[in-house]
Amino acid sequence: DELKRDGIVILGKPEIMIQNIVASAGLGGYIDLEKATYGLKKTMYEPEQFPGLIYRMDEPKVVILLFASGKLVCTGAKKEIQVHIAVNKLQEILESKSLIFYEGPEKPRLPPLPSKEIEKEKEREREKEKQKEKDKTS
Repeated sequence: DELKRDGIVILGKPEIMIQNIVASAGLGGYIDLEKATYGLKKTMYEPEQFPGLIYRMDEPKVVILLFASGKLVCTGAKKEIQVHIAVNKLQEILESKSLIFYEGPEKPRLPPLPSKEIEKEKEREREKEKQKEKDKTS
């Protein structure tokens, strides 16, 4: 109504598309960023310039800013499920390479992923791969 009063006319409805999701999370442990730089691929860590490690994950295609406190910022996802998958995947990688350290007897766990959503996302990824292969042979 305010736009109309000012003489601005909007024709049709705007098309809204999500291009980039930015999310923050905490892994509940401490990370040795120096070791993580060598233990993870596609990283950049220059503590004099920025206190976090920059990690570029291929699948899902996101960038994660990872801090020694275990906190992180995930950018580049187009769907919320991709954030969940990326954060869980990163935690698994850090644990498997002994790059994350938890205090206390029990390590905190991230909430479980909704399995139905994961299966849908995996199916979409498989379809994308099939299409890529098909495009290569065409």
